Amino acid sequence: MTARPADIEAIAQDFELLDDWEDKIQHTIELGRALPALDEADRTEANKVSGCASQVWLASRKVEGEGGPVMEFRGDSDALIVRGLVALALAFYSGRAPGEIVAADAMDFFKRLGLSDHLTQQRANGLRSMIQRIRAEAAAAQA
Repeated sequence: MTARPADIEAIAQDFELLDDWEDKIQHTIELGRALPALDEADRTEANKVSGCASQVWLASRKVEGEGGPVMEFRGDSDALIVRGLVALALAFYSGRAPGEIVAADAMDFFKRLGLSDHLTQQRANGLRSMIQRIRAEAAAAQA
């Protein structure tokens, strides 16, 4: 799932149309269900995100984009809500240049969607761990 800034804006607008927490979380779950399956070969200990209560895997690679190198991320989780959070994080970060990823904090995006304030402490910590992992992989790709 590679999203451009216009796609991120569309995602945010979709969430703004949803009035309550249950609708937002249901939409998040639907986004997770639409996330392409992660290859079994990528479900390794090295790709596991530490700090998440649920199992979360993130795989990345640097590829040549239209304007230079960009990062592509793939991910999955064994929990429906968390899988939706993975889908949103991947939409926010995939397709961006490594330097842009390092500079961008998706927590503001999750706040705008109305998700970060309603997550349990465990899920919020897991989300932060995911974001830190994505930004660390981009920083490594930059070096």
